[in-house]
Amino acid sequence: MLILNNTNAQPLTFFLTGIPGLRAAQVWISIPFCLLYVIALTGNSMILFVVLREQSLHEPMYYFLSMLSATDLSLSLCTLSTTLGVFWFEAREININACIAQMFFLHGFTFMESGVLLAMAFDRFVAICDPLRYTTVLTNARIAEIGVSLSIRNVAVMLPVVLFVKKLSFCSSLVLSHSYCYHVDLIQLSCSDNRINSILGLFALFSTTGFDCPCILLSYVLIIRSVLSIASSEGRQKAFNTCISHIIAVAIFYIPLISLSLVHRYGHSAPPFVHTVMANVFLLIPPVLNPVIYSVKTKQIRKAMVKILTQKQRQV
Repeated sequence: MLILNNTNAQPLTFFLTGIPGLRAAQVWISIPFCLLYVIALTGNSMILFVVLREQSLHEPMYYFLSMLSATDLSLSLCTLSTTLGVFWFEAREININACIAQMFFLHGFTFMESGVLLAMAFDRFVAICDPLRYTTVLTNARIAEIGVSLSIRNVAVMLPVVLFVKKLSFCSSLVLSHSYCYHVDLIQLSCSDNRINSILGLFALFSTTGFDCPCILLSYVLIIRSVLSIASSEGRQKAFNTCISHIIAVAIFYIPLISLSLVHRYGHSAPPFVHTVMANVFLLIPPVLNPVIYSVKTKQIRKAMVKILTQKQRQV
């Protein structure tokens, strides 16, 4: 078997995959994918624009929401070109350097989203459990520090992953399972020992999402305990309502992520299209649904959107 090392002068070329078994219908299948990308890009851009434009939304909760939208926007842009390129133009080739760069940003923004969801859980915890100190705890400077810390964490956990992937040797089979570069998918094509890469990937996963998810659950245990101590049912309902959007956002992020990780590591006997469907659900559902959820469930965001749209109509 031919063994190719990525240290050669000529960069390796991998081949991306669309929907297995439905290659002839990929152009038609691309229509809903394209629609989902448009919704994700438009919705998250609108959230960012509204939060930046409206002075009344310059509060910690909405700053974190704008971080979430920026992350979702970046996550969508990471895979837009390769996914639609495969579906529309059969542009399946991607060299090793571009593949590793896409993998770095794809996983980095995924971990960033997990961290932002944790920060939003902390925001709800302080707002409900210690409301008198809310403005002193979550200052603008502290919110900026949280954002920078999350970025540094993501770079720190992803750099070793990237460096060790660069050292792998690959066999003649260079066909990836998705329309983008995913770490587990990439290292499975290696001919050399990939145990270190697998360990580093698991470490990156557990030190980010594996840490964030239990902390989010713990924060909600404390929030529920605090809410149940409120005497009036109206007060309890009002407190819970402020958390609904965030709970849904956590669910639509972590459930597909955990499912995809399990399918990749233990679902080797599953049909190829199962991997593809899970991968695309994981990538597209949170960026598409998060703006919809926050627009519908958050009155301040909804009112700000209506206000801006009304102003634009008057100008026209």
